[in-house]
Amino acid sequence: MAIADGDTPRLWVLIAKAFWYKSRRRLRAGPAYRWRYSGRTPERVLIAPPDLRLADPQIALEIYYGRYPFSGHLVETGGQSPFQVAVPSRGWQKSLHGFRWLRHMRAAGTELAAANARALVSDWIALYGGQISGPAWDPGTAAKRVIAWLQHSSVVLQGSEFPFYRAFLKSLAVQIRYLRSVTRELPDGRDRLRARVALAFAALSLPAPASALRAATRNLAEELDSQILPDGGHISRNPLAVLEILADLLPLRQTYANQAEAPPAALMGAIDRMLPALRFFRHQDGSLARFNGMGATIHDRIAAVLRHDDTVGAPLLHAPYSGYERLSMGGVTVIADTGPSPPMDVSSAAHAGCLSFELSSGRQHFIVNAGMDNFGVAEFRPLARATAAHSTAVLNDTSSARFSHSARVGDLIGTPLISGPRNVPCERRDQRGNQGFIASHDGYVQRFGIVHERELALSEQGNVLAGRDRFFRPNGEPIRNNGRDGVAIRFHIHPDIGLFRDDRERLVLKAECADTWVFACAECTAEVEESIYFAALGGPRRSRQIVLSFKASELAEVHWHLARVEVASG
Repeated sequence: MAIADGDTPRLWVLIAKAFWYKSRRRLRAGPAYRWRYSGRTPERVLIAPPDLRLADPQIALEIYYGRYPFSGHLVETGGQSPFQVAVPSRGWQKSLHGFRWLRHMRAAGTELAAANARALVSDWIALYGGQISGPAWDPGTAAKRVIAWLQHSSVVLQGSEFPFYRAFLKSLAVQIRYLRSVTRELPDGRDRLRARVALAFAALSLPAPASALRAATRNLAEELDSQILPDGGHISRNPLAVLEILADLLPLRQTYANQAEAPPAALMGAIDRMLPALRFFRHQDGSLARFNGMGATIHDRIAAVLRHDDTVGAPLLHAPYSGYERLSMGGVTVIADTGPSPPMDVSSAAHAGCLSFELSSGRQHFIVNAGMDNFGVAEFRPLARATAAHSTAVLNDTSSARFSHSARVGDLIGTPLISGPRNVPCERRDQRGNQGFIASHDGYVQRFGIVHERELALSEQGNVLAGRDRFFRPNGEPIRNNGRDGVAIRFHIHPDIGLFRDDRERLVLKAECADTWVFACAECTAEVEESIYFAALGGPRRSRQIVLSFKASELAEVHWHLARVEVASG
């Protein structure tokens, strides 16, 4: 894949950092370093932190019978330990070794579930506890495991004999020392933050000197200041990151309180900013907007987190640091991506969806982005990240950002976004009875010399969304008809929405027991094409999209609108 000259140094820096980290991690896992992870074994667990993630006793029963439903894959072990079964799914392996599934054993509340949890932990200690290598010891996975073992220690240790009790605490201590050793060298992102959270949990939940708690608290505060933006978003610009981080930070805050320790101001401030940010990304049915790696929403997970939100009133409408805008009135919600690409280090899940938007009316989604199928076929993910999978303009069938899909460096850096929009000015234009904004991006300037500008305005008590898309050259010269000015403005329709033409050749969007909307464009004919919605709970679904196709040299500006013509009763 061709890479812009200005992005090549950044990519090589990222590769060099990843290679250095991998080499250092291999060194720290070797015999010369392993002695540093030995030391005094804690005598007991002082407190088991709470866990906000949803638990299902039925999954505990499935695990007892050797069926492990993790990361969208069901693996039957046939009586073997799951830690001895070769499963090609990396996501399944990470979920297995992360041990978050212990919460299902706790929810079951039976001696049988506790004995099964203890047996599985014992298996892991025997097979992986003394060998610091492989996916089981990936720092992000190790951090999840430390947190899960602490949160569900009461279940794991229930009815245990002294040898297992000591082996559990000894293994926990080794993992904590390992995290202390590797965390400072981890790249930016959720794994490093989660490791800092895990070390703070450990300092609070196990007997430790006051200096250990002070260090863990200080490091956590620095990481939160670095990764949580002033408007509560995460530096990756992924709405899912906000939900996942809150699910760790809220129990950590409670653990500080339970231990009569003062939480750092950075922790309290991050939570206070992130809870409104989570509400910012919600549609009225509770789903999170599908931007930059967000897929299907588990509504109860969000509800469990938002129970801790004391904020009153409507969500914020403006998230300038995260790069998003929200329009909301009359039961209609519009959420739009108006930000530049995230830093390359944290862009492995980022999408090329600048200036895309989603529209929901009542509890029904009408205009959507395709979203991400996080548990599905890996080959679909580049499609879901492309600009064409978003409700925005595509030039010359090319994404507004580029991704690294190199097999040679994929194991080192994943698939980061290596170039994309950098200059995305956005101006809010709210008036009485009208909410709107105008924004533009330069993602196509380097290749095609064209800027895309979009203006959205929601008015008439939410009954009309008016849009304007304009294309121009940065120097003000007219766009030439050179075969590189083809535009396709896409509006992806949720699969539950029916789409048909009325007798006035307008496109009607209608769903059962939902509002009815009409799409119209004055300058060009709207066509209907097939599409795929990746973010459905059951996996990808067929859907449709409205497409406005034209040449920017012939039509530099188009106006379109969506009008609500019928409101659902009840």
